[in-house]
Amino acid sequence: MESFKKYLVEFIGTFFLVFTIGATAAFGGEGVIAPLAIGFALMVMVYAGGYISGGHYNPAVSLAAAVRGALEWKQWLPYAFFQILGGVVAALVINMISGGLDPIPMGTFKIATVILAEFLFTFALCYVVLLTATSTKTEGNSYYGLAIGSTVMVGAFAVGSICLGAFNPAVAVSTLVLGSVCCCKLACVTICANLVAGLVAGCVYKFLNND
Repeated sequence: MESFKKYLVEFIGTFFLVFTIGATAAFGGEGVIAPLAIGFALMVMVYAGGYISGGHYNPAVSLAAAVRGALEWKQWLPYAFFQILGGVVAALVINMISGGLDPIPMGTFKIATVILAEFLFTFALCYVVLLTATSTKTEGNSYYGLAIGSTVMVGAFAVGSICLGAFNPAVAVSTLVLGSVCCCKLACVTICANLVAGLVAGCVYKFLNND
């Protein structure tokens, strides 16, 4: 039962993160609106569910936490499953109320650029999560949710125009359901870059910290 509570929190948090992404794209969240809304949505969900599940809402973050030792390895797959499920359900709801999003042509992005941008800011996100939300040196702080949400917001502002700006495999999968990505290759490249970044962030944390 305790494990299911964690999975449910991960489902709910990822649902609202992806719902916010889809809603801002579908209903005119132009300019600074989308990055701000997405960053704040992640922040409030991290604060809301962090004490129960860790507030990952992202398979790459869960992978980094497993490498760091903050999540049991046997928990990673269920976490990832419920995160992706939450994102997919959110995408289906957005499709139901909006009719789907216009697809992004594959030629919009260069694959090498997508890989680099997604890797860098997924690494930054996982790195910030580990240092602010799992380290014994920062235990009990009240700023971890703001730091995590702000990292995603900064990433969306910085590279959102040259990649999907997912920084999250669950979000990348959801873009396929939303119809905003017309090529599976783009989503798969994004997912791989996200997961590798999570793995690297976990290793860097272990190198920097002995807790």
